[in-house]
Formats: sequence, structure tokens, C-alpha cells
Amino acid sequence: MIDEILAEAREKMDKAVDATKEDFASVRTGRANPAMFQKVMVDYYGTPTPLGQLGGIQNPEARSILINPYDKSALSAIEKALQQMPNLGAQPNNDGNVIRINLPELTEERRREYVKLTRDKAEHGRVSVRNIRRSAKEDLEALKKDGGAGEDEVERAEKELEAITKAHVDKIDEALKNKEAELLEV
Repeated sequence: MIDEILAEAREKMDKAVDATKEDFASVRTGRANPAMFQKVMVDYYGTPTPLGQLGGIQNPEARSILINPYDKSALSAIEKALQQMPNLGAQPNNDGNVIRINLPELTEERRREYVKLTRDKAEHGRVSVRNIRRSAKEDLEALKKDGGAGEDEVERAEKELEAITKAHVDKIDEALKNKEAELLEV
């Protein structure tokens, strides 16, 4: 039972780390990255649909993105969704077949804002991991209280849980460090 609790906690923490890394990918760096646009929701025939499902997203040059919709009738909806992106800093150009976005060079001030945003996303990830730890710890305490495991076993499991938590928080911190270096690189 203890092993199941720890395995479930580890799995959930892995997902929290992956979600945090995905959030980092949506933060713009100096170069264009198709991952920035994966989570953009487009109103496609009244249904919010991720942009990645409506067209191919490529970056032919360092600071440009090319979006080639599978359905040409979705061009205006995609363009509208892109114009509503808060941190884009560029105007999408629709030529009737594809949408091109040329991203301007980031200013120092903008880079600092993105670093702050990234740190905030990392903190949310760490909080998520800690909430998973707290939940697992409560499960272990309940197991001990019900007599399903001895005090020594639960104590050992709690130490292992702390090690798992620290490893996952360290993964988030490492990803944050890499993203900050990427953001501040000119």
C-alpha cells in the first residue's frame, strides 16, 4: 500500500513537472518557437480549438512563424485569436493561404518581464508538487492510523516522499534556470 501511494505521488509529480515545462515553452524567447502557439485557442465554428489542431506551425527563420491552416476557411478565426495573444508583440499577416508572424527583437525590459513570468510559472509548479506531497503524506498518516502499516514503515516512506519531492522541485528549478538563460541570451 505504501509503495502504491509513493508511486502515485511520483507519477503525479512527473506530470506537474511536465506541465510546468510546457508552460515555460509558451513564454517567448528571442527566437520564434512553434510551442509558443500550441495552446492558443481558436474559436473554430463555435468550439474553442487549439491552434496546433487547426494547422501546421513552422518557423522558417529565427524570428518568424508560419501557420498553414488545414482548413483555409479558418484563416480569419486563427488571425483573430493571434491578435488577442497578450505577449505576442507582433501583428499576424494573412495572405489568404498562410499566416506569417515576424517577431520583433526583445527589449531588455521585456526580457525581464518574461523572466518574472517564468519564475511565477515555476512557483506554481513547485506549489503543485508540494500539494501532491501533502496529499500523499495525509494518505500515509491515514494508513498508519488505520493500522495498515507500522510507524517505522510510514516514517521511512515519508523520508522517501521528501526525497522524491526534492528531486521534482530540483527538476523545475533546473528547467527555470535554463529558461532564464535562454531569455536573457541576446
